[in-house]
Formats: sequence, structure tokens, C-alpha cells
Amino acid sequence: METNRQKKIGGVLQRDIADVIQHALRDAGIQGILVSVTKVSVTTDLSIAKVYMSVFPHHEGEKVLEEVKSVQSQIKHQVAQRTKHQLRRMPEMSFFIDDSLEYIDNIEKAIKGEENPLQDPNLLPRRKKK
Repeated sequence: METNRQKKIGGVLQRDIADVIQHALRDAGIQGILVSVTKVSVTTDLSIAKVYMSVFPHHEGEKVLEEVKSVQSQIKHQVAQRTKHQLRRMPEMSFFIDDSLEYIDNIEKAIKGEENPLQDPNLLPRRKKK
């Protein structure tokens, strides 16, 4: 269970990380990709922040994640500059793709009958045999 302090720090980081990532992608010349930071969860000792990003279009997610990880130290530095009056120590950041929107989209398609796994069994992943 997250404390109020963790939630506050997560909220501050979420806003600033989103801004920094948008600027970094724009500076790298990457066009037509929308990146939003959906959640930042901070550990109780405030030393690690897990940053969950949603990328649209979905198939660009891995490419964006690699790009963000390659400039992770610059992102940390820029966010630290923005939050220096709010945070004493900048937590280490680890980035992840949040695929919950894609998951919801797949559920909606299945409900609408657009992708019926009974008619097209290739939609479902193969079960692993023991």
C-alpha cells in the first residue's frame, strides 16, 4: 500500500518525466508517436521509481522504450533539475511499457465480435504442454 508521500512524489515525477520524455523524443526527431506516463510508483524508501509509459501506436513501444533507456541519465538529470526544490534525492528510474490500453482494446474487439478466437484460433497464444 502506497503512502500519501509516495503518491505525491509519484505525481510530481509523473508530470515532469512526461514533459522531459516528450521533449527528448521531439529533439531526437521522432514524429507521430504519442508517449504518456501512465503511472510512477515509488518504493517506500524513495530510492527507486518505476515509470510506466503508454505508447501510441502500440507497435512503436519497444523502439521508444529502447530510446528512453539510452538517454535515461539525461532524463534523470533534467527531472532532478525540475524537482530540486521538492525532492532531496532523485530516485533511480526504471522504465516499463504499460500495455493496459492495448489489453483493453483487445477486450473491446473481442466483445464486439471483431476478433473471435473461436472462429480464428490463431488469435490465442498456444498453450504450453507440460
